[in-house]
Amino acid sequence: MGDATDPRFVRSRAAILDAARELLLAKGPSAVTHQQIAEHAGIGRATVYRHWPRTDQLLAEAMATVPMPFFDEPTSPYRDWLTSQLTAIAHQLEHDDVLAVTTTLAGSALWDPAMDARRAGFAEILTARLAAALQDAEQRKELAPRTTTGTAAAMAIGPIYYRATIERAPADAELIEQCVASSGDWTAP
Repeated sequence: MGDATDPRFVRSRAAILDAARELLLAKGPSAVTHQQIAEHAGIGRATVYRHWPRTDQLLAEAMATVPMPFFDEPTSPYRDWLTSQLTAIAHQLEHDDVLAVTTTLAGSALWDPAMDARRAGFAEILTARLAAALQDAEQRKELAPRTTTGTAAAMAIGPIYYRATIERAPADAELIEQCVASSGDWTAP
């Protein structure tokens, strides 16, 4: 793959990641291709392939450098906020490239310590953010939880992930509502 101490290797890798991140933010996951990254970074496509032979690996690396948008900045009423967040996650998982990255991350984490660290980081962020929001909802008397806030992310996101990966179908409003309801009894809209 190259010598990680060689300045040219380091520069080309950084240029590729910068281009991938910029394309991801500007045009979405489908824009993160070897060809588009090479054009955007002004380097040869073979150089991109040398660093990342597979697009899903490159997209996963680029996504790791972009701030996690989900469950950020919760607002009251929390039920509506959670519904919108879960709907956004479901819509993202309808994109084949996002689904490919998500499943690659989960699968690669089984044997690749670096991917497992990324997976754990994403899970930690999502779990902590959702737990904090649900605790705030409980303090505001909007929610009487039925489960610990630590398991809320698995209960809320798990069915959406299952629908997208195993059933290969979009999550509809009914499923989203069931995911929201899994958090507990909502006492406010």
